[in-house]
Amino acid sequence: MVPIKVLVVDDSAVVRQLMTELLSRDPGIEVVGTAADPLLAREKIKRLSPDVLTLDVEMPRMDGLAFLENLMRLRPMPVVMVSSLTEHGADITLQALSLGAVDFVTKPKLGVARGLEEYAGEIVSKVKAAARARVQALPRPVQRLQPASAPPRPVAARFRTTDRLIAIGASAGGTEAIRVVLEQMPPDAPAIVLTQHIPGSFSRAFIERLDRHSQMLVREATDGEAILPGHAYLPPADHHLRVIRDGARWRCRIDGGLPVNRHRPAVDVLFHSVAQSAGANAVAAVLTGMGDDGARGLLELRNAGAATLVQDEATSVVWGMPGAAVKLGAAQEILPLDRIPARLLELAGGTDTVAGD
Repeated sequence: MVPIKVLVVDDSAVVRQLMTELLSRDPGIEVVGTAADPLLAREKIKRLSPDVLTLDVEMPRMDGLAFLENLMRLRPMPVVMVSSLTEHGADITLQALSLGAVDFVTKPKLGVARGLEEYAGEIVSKVKAAARARVQALPRPVQRLQPASAPPRPVAARFRTTDRLIAIGASAGGTEAIRVVLEQMPPDAPAIVLTQHIPGSFSRAFIERLDRHSQMLVREATDGEAILPGHAYLPPADHHLRVIRDGARWRCRIDGGLPVNRHRPAVDVLFHSVAQSAGANAVAAVLTGMGDDGARGLLELRNAGAATLVQDEATSVVWGMPGAAVKLGAAQEILPLDRIPARLLELAGGTDTVAGD
């Protein structure tokens, strides 16, 4: 097989060297060049035609986000961001994903050489997944998110014990896919529980960003809190989220147990708990993502009577998790991303028949 050609862009000579060494160990990857800033990267992209770009989020001479935005409009290609484990780095990385970056890896704060060595497997797997990703050109300039307060939004007039629950899981490409789903939900939508594979240091910034984009109240779940309509719940950093039944209502259970499918939080953990606690009252979806986390949980939900669907291959950044669910027979419907929010609401209304049943 022809190796994947990678261009490493980072202002740190140490990181450029280490990334080159780590990626070059895999026979399926060839590092064709490195660049210390976006201006040099632009010339090397023209000359070397890489398949994948690794890009530091904070770059000299040109704003990294401005470079990415121009790249995705004029010459769209798979980009894996390399970001720092800081609050500022998390915010920039989430903006980069909104501009079309496929995925990201994090640099350790201290001991870069040892830290990157420990992340070697993750870096290689994400570069390979990015090479297979579906990248689309930006149709128009993207307005950067600002930390300014969002305009007031309508909130459900009263809260009631919900009898329907929506569960969603995602990984690579999921930060944007989840945003698309939540921003189309009304303020009184059925309660939503979500799991997205994301480093713990990025979790709070991700939740805050989703909250700015949604009429629902998007929050970090706390252990034991009631699950209410009009609310979307994500787990706190480096914890699983489970749903437990408490009489006629559901509550959040936060679990710091071992990783499942190499992830904490894991989609299968959430889906397994929803199948046990909600069963046929649940509607579940697996969105874009690498690997197979969530596939078995979605099958368990389908067997429990829940309506199940997955994002289609054409609109997924990486069709790993949805594809695995399809192979297991867990998905009753396969839909493009833009149709998923309305379909989730239809199915949660309890009046629709699932295609293929």
